[in-house]
Amino acid sequence: MAEGQIRGKSVVSVSKDIAEGFMVLNPLVLKRFEKEMYKALHQQLKKVQREVRSESFPTHDTMGIRRRNTRLQRLHTALVVLEHAAKEKRIPLL
Repeated sequence: MAEGQIRGKSVVSVSKDIAEGFMVLNPLVLKRFEKEMYKALHQQLKKVQREVRSESFPTHDTMGIRRRNTRLQRLHTALVVLEHAAKEKRIPLL
C-alpha cells in the first residue's frame, strides 16, 4: 500500500468521507492496514472530530443539528472500531 494512501485516497480525504458517510470503517477494511496507517488514520479521525465539534451549533436548525450529530456518531463509531482492531493487533495509537 502506498504511503498515506487508503484505496487510492489520502488519509485526510478518507476521514472526511467517513464523517460524511461515504465510507464505513470495519474490520475487513482494516485488515490490510499497517501500523503507521492505524496511527495516521486515528490522528486524522480525532482531528476531524474536533473540527466538527468546534463548528457553531445550529440552534434553531433541526436538520443541521441532526447532520452534525450524525457526523459525530460516524466518527465515534469509526474510532471505536479502529481502537478495538489496534488493541487486538497490539498497536499503540498514542
